[in-house]
Amino acid sequence: MKFRQILLTSAVALALSACGGQSPAPAADTAAPADAAPAAEAAPAEAAPAEAAPEAAVASKPAVVENCATTIEANDQMQYNADSITVPASCTSFTINLKHTGTMGANVMGHNVVVAAQSDMEGIDQDGAGVTPDHVKADDARVIAHTKVIGGGESTSVTFDPAKIKAGGPYKFFCSFPGHMTLMQGSIQVQ
Repeated sequence: MKFRQILLTSAVALALSACGGQSPAPAADTAAPADAAPAAEAAPAEAAPAEAAPEAAVASKPAVVENCATTIEANDQMQYNADSITVPASCTSFTINLKHTGTMGANVMGHNVVVAAQSDMEGIDQDGAGVTPDHVKADDARVIAHTKVIGGGESTSVTFDPAKIKAGGPYKFFCSFPGHMTLMQGSIQVQ
């Protein structure tokens, strides 16, 4: 369990450091000399909201769904390329294709997709830790669907009945490779 906590802490620290690098404007900008023109002071303040706008646009990344299927990509930076999947209500079966766009092997940076109720995620993740090769406990009734774990350059898929995610919820998809769930998850719903 301690190893899992260390791994999770390291993964979160890595993710936060990857997101860093941009700090707020230094306090020195607000203490401009008395002879500075007001327009010069207003320019940095106006630029700040413009910088924030692109980040807000990146926050939501819905998956493209066509013909009752979607393709989700995962990479070596522990990221999916989508954070939500909307399954059309007309689908009687739905397929999630997973493509690992990285180069690292499944034993080092493997990824899968697990579909489950949000309330079951942590239990599934804990019970599957160290269970190889897919990091999902065999016959876990909480798991609606899951792919196998794949490494860089590989692909896999899983097909399931969307009726299983219509009632209850909310439902999520996530990677159950140890330490990945914190960063690799998204919502899945039927509409």
